[in-house]
Order: sequence, then C-alpha cells, then structure tokens
Amino acid sequence: MHSPEKLRQPSAQETPALYRKAEDNLEFIRSSMESATAFTGVSGIGYILAGLSALLATWIAEQQPTLQRWLLVWMLELILAAPMILLLTAVKARRQGSSLWSSNGKKLLLAFLPAMTVGGILTLNSYLTGDLQRLPGVWLGIYGAAVMTAGAYSVAAIPIMGALFIAISAVILIIGIPATLTMGISFALLHCLFGYLIWRDYGG
Repeated sequence: MHSPEKLRQPSAQETPALYRKAEDNLEFIRSSMESATAFTGVSGIGYILAGLSALLATWIAEQQPTLQRWLLVWMLELILAAPMILLLTAVKARRQGSSLWSSNGKKLLLAFLPAMTVGGILTLNSYLTGDLQRLPGVWLGIYGAAVMTAGAYSVAAIPIMGALFIAISAVILIIGIPATLTMGISFALLHCLFGYLIWRDYGG
C-alpha cells in the first residue's frame, strides 16, 4: 500500500512549476533530436538548375574578349545560382516541416560562409592585381572546402561532392589543364549529378 503522502496530488501552486519543467524537458529533447539529425532540406532541383546555368555561363564566358568580361560573366552566374539554390532549399525545408533557419540549417549556412568569404577576398585581390589566370582552380578549391564543411550537417552526398571539387582544383592548379572549360564542366556535371542523387534519395 502506498502512503497517502505518496499519492498526494500536486497543489495549485506546484502545478505551473511542473508544467514549466515538463516544457523545458520537451524543448531539450526536441533540440537534442534536431541537433542529431542531418539537414535534408538541401534542394536537389536547385543543384541541377545551378549546374545547367553553369554550363551556359561556361559557353558565354568562353566568348568574352577580355578576362575582365570573363570575370563579369562568372560573377553574374554566382548572383543567379546562389539565391536560386537558397530559395529552393528554403521551399523544400518548409515542405518537409522544417526550416532553413533550424539548428542544423543555420549550422550548414555558417559552416559554408567562411571559406566562401575567403574566396571573395581572393577574387577581389586577383581583380585588383590583374592576375585572373588562377581563379578557376582557386574557385573550385574554395567552393569544395565550403561544401565539405557545410556537408557535415547535411546528407552524405554533399561532402563527397565537395571532395571532388577540391580534387579537380588540385588538377587544374598543379597540372595546368584548360582551366575555364574544366571548371565550367565540373560545376555543371557535379551539380547535376549530385542534385539528381539528392532529389532521388531525399526528394526535391
């Protein structure tokens, strides 16, 4: 038999505190589960479209008479492709009942930005000094590093894609194969291939 004290119901004063404690426990469990779950909201369709736009940008860039015009084409491609991927990722995450600004979504974005910031600084320096020849290899390596780091919070295919970008960067910078064409084809094919894999396995 349980004693009457053990069977005592919580008083009116104790009830709000118990509810707050239960809410705190549920919030902790929710945060822990969210942190342990990979962000699957990355848009495979967004990657495919970015790959196709990179293919078009490659063709247009190859027609330019100066390196400055060539650089402008690729900057416009960045301005087009990055928001497109971001927007489609936000739409997919919302459709999954998640958000781009969830814990892992924010971690992914914050992990992606430092390397890309360095890439922007190196690009500006190359423009100011007039030394644009190494940019294709540098861009591939910087982008690959950003993708690999951010991919730690996402699906397994993304870090693999980043590693391939770094490998191609090394080939361009060390061996010296045609840089612009190799960069454009790499951006196009890898984005389309891994975009398809993400779309197939995770939807959208």
